[in-house]
Amino acid sequence: MRTLFIYPEFPKTFWSYEKILELVNRKVLLPPLGMVTVAALLPQHWEMKLVDRNVREVSEAEWDWAELVVISGMIVQKADMAVQIGKAKQRGLPVAVGGPFASSTPDAPELQLADFKVLDEGEITLPMFIEAIERGDTRGRFSANGDKPDVTGTPIPRFDLLEFDAYDSMSVQFSRGCPFQCEFCDIIVLYGRKPRTKTPEQLIAELQYLYDLGWRRSIFLVDDNFIGNKRNAKLLLPALKQWQIERGYPFSFATEASVDLASDDELMEMMAECRFDSVFLGIETPDEASLETAKKLQNTRSSLDESVDRITSYGIRVMAGFIIGFDGEKAGAGNRIVEFVSRTGIPAAMMGMLQALPNTGLWHRLEKEGRLIQEKTDAKGVNQTNLLNFVPTRPIRDIANEYVDAFCRLYEPNAYIDRVTHYYLKMGLPRWQQYVPAAFGKASLPAWNDVRALLIVIWRQGIKRNTRLRFWRSLLKVARQNPGVLEQFLVVLAHNEHFLEYRSVVTREIQEQLAALPPEPPQAPATPARELQPA
Repeated sequence: MRTLFIYPEFPKTFWSYEKILELVNRKVLLPPLGMVTVAALLPQHWEMKLVDRNVREVSEAEWDWAELVVISGMIVQKADMAVQIGKAKQRGLPVAVGGPFASSTPDAPELQLADFKVLDEGEITLPMFIEAIERGDTRGRFSANGDKPDVTGTPIPRFDLLEFDAYDSMSVQFSRGCPFQCEFCDIIVLYGRKPRTKTPEQLIAELQYLYDLGWRRSIFLVDDNFIGNKRNAKLLLPALKQWQIERGYPFSFATEASVDLASDDELMEMMAECRFDSVFLGIETPDEASLETAKKLQNTRSSLDESVDRITSYGIRVMAGFIIGFDGEKAGAGNRIVEFVSRTGIPAAMMGMLQALPNTGLWHRLEKEGRLIQEKTDAKGVNQTNLLNFVPTRPIRDIANEYVDAFCRLYEPNAYIDRVTHYYLKMGLPRWQQYVPAAFGKASLPAWNDVRALLIVIWRQGIKRNTRLRFWRSLLKVARQNPGVLEQFLVVLAHNEHFLEYRSVVTREIQEQLAALPPEPPQAPATPARELQPA
């Protein structure tokens, strides 16, 4: 069976990093790990090709070659999913769809032309799909009916199908699921609240395969909460450290984790020694009342400021997500996020307005309250520039304007340099460097792409823009006070080349949506106090 995998296009988002990737001559931040995992679960005698539409178009020769088309993606990719399904059907090709979007909303109009819907986790539903193909079935819908697979049997993904030069980082997965119950999160809907992990041997085998294929850059562990099962994470990390030492630390790692990482010094030390350079935290908001409303109680158990500082002290850069628009939220939420980010120094602070994702606790509650805006939900995928898809408890224009103002202030070039400088002056030294064997310790010349990127950043931020004095003053300050993190500092300064442009995207798209909204009904005038007096 000649199988053509097509990964749909992403719209421009906070994480698309186009301007940064241009600097190092790469196309995309991360590859489609789900698709190469599916490829490994299908019969290996099938012929396979993969086209990531974020890298390039599908060629006519590839369409002509295919006997089956497999498409998978997230809700933000659903527009291009529909386009690619349509192109396949125009050519008379059978189409199978799966992934998070199809699994959460299998009856979505974008998927109506698909012949096969392979839902939930592939370890369970792909064998059903294969049996149907072998029987000669031309349609089918396959669901796990709530069952969750044991991922210790998941094979090594088919990384060989990827065009390595196009990607800035590679992806692997250690665990699925999260033990918490945040009302707005769809991870526990898709993967459950009992984290399931691979064995250390499995993950090491995946890394070895990437190493054998020639990969030598960063690895993102796509786990939605890497420490959801702390016991198993601590079983993995010693094996990972030893593997890194034996090969001279060829990979740096990034992942996502819950804020309670900051309360476990042993775990942070182990991650730092494995060369975890960064971790994404879902902080959401510094407003404790909103965290309680969203049932994100794990973020209320200790000081968020102190948690960020503790993780940073281990040499692990904190990235964080923030949300505006929670029920009962008081005015000024955007400003409070800006103050928190500026105070802690978090360089990459992703912001978005709250979205009710299908089948989450928030979705069901708002549906029951009659507050979901269904036509808005169906119109486009979830992105950082979408208005809320429900009726909020305060004026939507106030929320949106606060969001735009906060985002633009966070990534104003001078403010960004100040924040990153503040952050890297307190950043801990990379602990892993002390374990690099002497045989690997010799410094190698930087790649031309990296040198070119550095020169461009110096030209733009240190000469061309009005940030020039601040850039050089900050560079000298970090070089004097914390020289061990100077390279990371420069890399993170370069990130604002993307965020600087994305500010205009956020502003334009939010203003367009606000302009399309019907006018809000006028508020009734306040009743004079004297009219409230008893007769």
